[in-house]
Amino acid sequence: MSRSKALQSYILIRLLLAPLMLWTITSIVFLLLRATPGDPVDAILGSRAPASAKEAMRSQLGLDGSLIQQYLDYMGDLLRFDLGTSLTSRGQSVWEIIFDYFPATVELGVFSLLVALIIGISIGALSASRPNTIWDTIGRLFGIITYSVPAFWAAMVFQLIFAVQLGWFPLGTRFPVSATPPASWTGLYTVDSLLSGNLDLFLTTLYYLCLPCLTLGLLLSGIFERIVRVNLRQTLQADYVEAARARGIPEGRILIAHALKNAMIPVITVLGLTLAALLGGAILTEVTFSWPGLANRLYEAITVRDYPTVQGIVVFFAAMVAIASIVIDILNAYIDPRIRY
Repeated sequence: MSRSKALQSYILIRLLLAPLMLWTITSIVFLLLRATPGDPVDAILGSRAPASAKEAMRSQLGLDGSLIQQYLDYMGDLLRFDLGTSLTSRGQSVWEIIFDYFPATVELGVFSLLVALIIGISIGALSASRPNTIWDTIGRLFGIITYSVPAFWAAMVFQLIFAVQLGWFPLGTRFPVSATPPASWTGLYTVDSLLSGNLDLFLTTLYYLCLPCLTLGLLLSGIFERIVRVNLRQTLQADYVEAARARGIPEGRILIAHALKNAMIPVITVLGLTLAALLGGAILTEVTFSWPGLANRLYEAITVRDYPTVQGIVVFFAAMVAIASIVIDILNAYIDPRIRY
């Protein structure tokens, strides 16, 4: 079988398995929500509400049927791409919640990833190009520390130092309360401010993004530092690099034009999956910084047992991870011809 046909077959299998993965995740979340103690009706009406009012609310929300009936109803809605209606947001659909809150999560994730790439690749390249030196030791320590520090703890420490003590950055919001956000085109304040041609709004948006993005990006940079350092060190020992040195090519040019390019192939794989994980798993960072993103909204829905919102957001995040994984596999296949399927 040729390489192109093998790749097509692999992608087809992945596309066929993606719905199975989403169904498994959805089923697990559905069962876990209903297995944990608590009642969403109590969260809406309060525990002291009359029993008749609770029964009427339970019937209105479709929670009076058997577990199997609720499961079948939800799966039927899911096949029609209907994620349901929030139990606690006054009839707002889950899709509306996703569209309202997801842009803030995208903005936080993309800028955090940009910070992580700049810091991680720079320190990793510096460490790999100077093996067994103080720079190599510092790079390894940096990777270990940033990878192991809990995100919520780092977020609280950074807020305490840079926002509370030094007063350099604001807290608990995405934009000044007293100011008017840019006109909503995409929901991304940085993009919308540029589209409106307002540089002041753009700089204000970046200012409010700085602290959460620097915190999350710094913690993620350790992943890229370790990958770049290991792969770049192996690449610098390759035969073609030695041949380039023998021809008198400067070391800096060898590092940037030859070695670093090949060492970036594994980074691309981690990059896509890290972005998907950022968008779907930034809940601790968003909650700690009170960032109005979708992960924070998921946390709020869990606390009040809003079944449709939790299930819908989890399915949405899982779909993004599945799509990102397939796209990264395709990119890797075209970038690195050595990959076989």
